[in-house]
Amino acid sequence: MSMSVERTVCGLHAAQTALEHTPDKVVAAWLDGQRSDARIAKIRQALESLGITVQQSDRRRLDKMAGGVNHQGVILRVQVPAEQGENALLDLLTQLDHPPLFLVLDQVQDPHNLGACLRTADAAGVDGVIVTKDQSVALTPTVFKVASGAAETVPVFRVTNLARTLRDLKDAGVWITGAAGDAPQSVYQTDLKGPLALVVGGEGKGMRRLTREHCDVLVSLPMRGQVESLNLSVAAGVLLYEAVRQRALGV
Repeated sequence: MSMSVERTVCGLHAAQTALEHTPDKVVAAWLDGQRSDARIAKIRQALESLGITVQQSDRRRLDKMAGGVNHQGVILRVQVPAEQGENALLDLLTQLDHPPLFLVLDQVQDPHNLGACLRTADAAGVDGVIVTKDQSVALTPTVFKVASGAAETVPVFRVTNLARTLRDLKDAGVWITGAAGDAPQSVYQTDLKGPLALVVGGEGKGMRRLTREHCDVLVSLPMRGQVESLNLSVAAGVLLYEAVRQRALGV
């Protein structure tokens, strides 16, 4: 059984998502006593109906708690699954009743990118997002805000040695497909239907050499414009949804 930890969730949308999808995980709430608009009132009502004590706060205290994230007068403490490691990832592989789909992020450093990737991963039915221990952003309040509830639902596996993890996935029959701008093969010419891990490199640098060497195949996205590459989270979204499309069609 995976452990859970408490995280700070800030902002109207993130709070509404938590109250809609994981109301049993909300453990505490702070609202700006100066605000009385309809959206805040709705959140207050939802919290009270769940029996959660709402703590009236002022903007200064909320600003301090949010640590620079735009809280819009709402902060919740929510129980979320703790990040897991390599062993939990390999355990999950043995439990799945369908071909696995993983998203691997090689040193993602921007919390907005990680949050957006988690949100897309949730929508695409990804079984887990694998991130590196080194040179990777933690699950910060910004990640939770951008993920809009997905950080509470998508398992995150933080691994010490990505090359070794990719080897272990391969040994378990997972096909490792890496995104590389210089790959001659387009993602649209690639079979993404079986057990799959899609690897996207970190901002600016792309995949590290060792990560690249552990991929079974490298694929590119067609670039018709003047810009050399897509934003990491957009590229991850395009790749995941091509996999979703192919898998929906079946063999």
